[in-house]
Amino acid sequence: MNDAQYDVVVVGGGPSGATAANELAMQGRKVLLLERAFRIKPCGGAVPPCLLDEFSIPDSLVVAKINSARMISPTDRTVDMPISNTFVGMVDRDAFDPWLRERAQKNGADLHIGVFKGLHYDDSGIVHLAFESKQGARGLQTVTTRCVIGADGARSKVGKQTIPCSAKLQWVMAYHEIVEAPQAPASEAYNPKRCDVFYQGDLSPDFYAWVFPHGKHASIGVGSEQKTFSAPASVAKLRAKTGLEHCTTVRKEGAPIPMKPLKRWDDGRGVLLAGDAAGVVAPASGEGIYYAMLCGRIAAVAMNRFLVSNDARDLRRARKDFMALHGRVFWALGLLQRFWYGSDKRREKFVSMCRDKDVQELTWQSYTTKKLVRRRKAAHFRVVVKDLQQLMGFAGS
Repeated sequence: MNDAQYDVVVVGGGPSGATAANELAMQGRKVLLLERAFRIKPCGGAVPPCLLDEFSIPDSLVVAKINSARMISPTDRTVDMPISNTFVGMVDRDAFDPWLRERAQKNGADLHIGVFKGLHYDDSGIVHLAFESKQGARGLQTVTTRCVIGADGARSKVGKQTIPCSAKLQWVMAYHEIVEAPQAPASEAYNPKRCDVFYQGDLSPDFYAWVFPHGKHASIGVGSEQKTFSAPASVAKLRAKTGLEHCTTVRKEGAPIPMKPLKRWDDGRGVLLAGDAAGVVAPASGEGIYYAMLCGRIAAVAMNRFLVSNDARDLRRARKDFMALHGRVFWALGLLQRFWYGSDKRREKFVSMCRDKDVQELTWQSYTTKKLVRRRKAAHFRVVVKDLQQLMGFAGS
């Protein structure tokens, strides 16, 4: 194969792309990390403590440690879910993402501000990738590379050009407003150590709304699949409902959040998708940072194999390896979202189920460690039975 300027071009500098670029650079690969414009993605910012260890993230990037969550039902009934012996970390994407990109850069990746425009293969299999540069010598530029990782979001341009099923990616439109957090002591309406999740149809007809503390700031947001849904109006209603309407707004952000992994992540030649572009955001919860970074790492491993073997079957292993780890969880959460979010009657029952101690303990164990505790088979069985009882009760609804 002919020489190329880069071993890998990573398109997209969010958690997945930055992680992939860092992993490949640390393996001695020549990497170009192409970031569009350092745009901040709307995100609640929650990360499990295992992420900090697995990806060597400094504690200084954690702006808050949450020790409980509150679920609010359509009738305003509340269920508190305390977190025992651990926490949920909160990060601000305006600091977290740049840190990840800078780490990749320090480890040898070339970081460039530019907008992906397209790619094509030449007869020898080298990829010619065009982008519009936003720094230095501005304008249209082309680089050559042996392979490409598309980590450019739910509406991935890399995916749309190279992998047909990308056009079928299912997503929820998320919108949030970052505000200056109240300076008063913790109250029923806002607690800097608690995440509030609203399962109310007037705030979101098919997903949920949230108030997540971020230290000096708070994220107030909502998501929905419905194209006619007004997320800004819903957030305004939520701010009034929680007494946060007079808090100073720092910024407003909106973007699509995928809800189901794509059936295929590679083009069979030299392109591989990762992160939101591959659809790896957990259904029901919308959790994405951990899965994006894990996907980026797995994509880097697969790409490294491909660079050695030149066998495109190594690219396909990325999706297989990721789904082997988390496919069952994504499937179960997808069922949860489709059923329990379907009406306020069902949301009411879902919040009631969250009072159950087995549900609470297994929820936090699986979230904070990203592993199911196999020795607690009896608790798993009780949760399944209770869930089936609720499903049967709603069979005619």
